[in-house]
Amino acid sequence: MKSSRLLSILLLLQTRGRMTAAELAGELEVSVRTVYRDAEALAAAGVPLYGDAGHSGGYQLLDGYRTRLTGLAAGEAEALFLTSMPGPAAELGLGRALSTAQLKLRAALPAELRAQADRMRLRFHLDAPGWYAEHEETPHLARVADAVWRGRIVEVRYRRWKAPHEVDRRLAPYGLVLKAGRWYLVAGTAAAPEAAAAPGTTAPAGPPYTYRVDQVLAVRETDEECALPDGFELASHWRRTQAEFHERLYPEEAEVRVSARAAARLSGAQAGALATTGIPDPELPGWTRAVLPIESQDHAEAQFLELGAEAEVLAPPALRRRIGAAAAATAARYGTAGAGAATEAGAGAGTGGADRNG
Repeated sequence: MKSSRLLSILLLLQTRGRMTAAELAGELEVSVRTVYRDAEALAAAGVPLYGDAGHSGGYQLLDGYRTRLTGLAAGEAEALFLTSMPGPAAELGLGRALSTAQLKLRAALPAELRAQADRMRLRFHLDAPGWYAEHEETPHLARVADAVWRGRIVEVRYRRWKAPHEVDRRLAPYGLVLKAGRWYLVAGTAAAPEAAAAPGTTAPAGPPYTYRVDQVLAVRETDEECALPDGFELASHWRRTQAEFHERLYPEEAEVRVSARAAARLSGAQAGALATTGIPDPELPGWTRAVLPIESQDHAEAQFLELGAEAEVLAPPALRRRIGAAAAATAARYGTAGAGAATEAGAGAGTGGADRNG
């Protein structure tokens, strides 16, 4: 709707300052030409909006201009109450502040919007952690969050998985991320104290790395300021980090065919691969054949054995032979009759299966 888009342009320029037409178009998911027309409409309506051409140009409101058109639509008011997460806010030491902010927002809403927001709060609840994840204490989260907010170098004692398991680090905190109920710190490595900047000045820091906050054993905030790297944006960095993690997590592939029951038990990248590349199996009606990403043959062996007779690995041959041998050994443990049949199946898995797939 054009009126809503015009208001969005006003609020974006009011909160962010100068923005190019391309940046506005990206935020509003419209064409640059549409932004040009909207800017002309705002100027014609008397809004003190001006634009500069050139590489460093863009649209900007006249200094001091503020719009008061901040009324909330029904969906916007509902969304604000839906996105509040009291658990994480409390962990950051902001639980009371969040409750107070919600109370003030609710009191400021018209009666109709207040009723809709109350229905949203009563009927929806966000619980981020997974079912089987144990709650992990993060005793130093508040201090880490304070350093992030204040832009201060921190000296931490950190526990990692490889030796030496406890290390000391000087970190420039760039941001905090809550992922599946676990807090992560995105930070760069700061210079050593003797090479650090003087108090009150900005200290140089390296590229961002990710640290689990629950593995921080001790933390001390310094007086040294740190700044975000040029062009750093936390959400974009996290998306890239997640994509790179999944690429490293699944470096190998396996060709499999699975029944509908087994397909329903796949998740994550494997479920995605099955949905995008799976084809009906020509030999088994109702089954699907696909190439799935796997972490390693060790991990894949355990995973596909869990699926039992509802899945069959076709390639690579080495993985097929491993699963066939494991199935034969399992059958042998449960009786001699089953052992003979399983041994034949295992032999076929190591030979016939490989022949069928070249």
